[in-house]
Amino acid sequence: MTRTALDLPAEELRAYRPDREPDEWLDTERWRRAWEVAQGAARLLREAFGAGRVVAFGSLAHRAWFNPSSDIDLAAWGIPADQFYRAVAAVAGNSPDMNVDLVAPDSCRPALRKSIEHEGIDL
Repeated sequence: MTRTALDLPAEELRAYRPDREPDEWLDTERWRRAWEVAQGAARLLREAFGAGRVVAFGSLAHRAWFNPSSDIDLAAWGIPADQFYRAVAAVAGNSPDMNVDLVAPDSCRPALRKSIEHEGIDL
């Protein structure tokens, strides 16, 4: 069975990268947890709010950008306008330790929309 660095416990990772600070190992665990939260939020947005597509973007989509203060940035298509702020509240409360931000791609700045469409990862 093939394993990646994300599959290794912190003790085994230290053998490969003893120069890394302990906080960097926590970032890996936090990044993994952020993906779990994002996937749960995407399920919620599809099931409860009718989202047709949900995309992770920002630091979650770019591992090198992720740091201890990173949040979870999501974009969702297909949520009715009158339900959007309820959806924002629902995903914002999805994690006690991470902020989850939701944007409607059709309503955001063109540059942000372009970034989401080109660099985002479908959930």
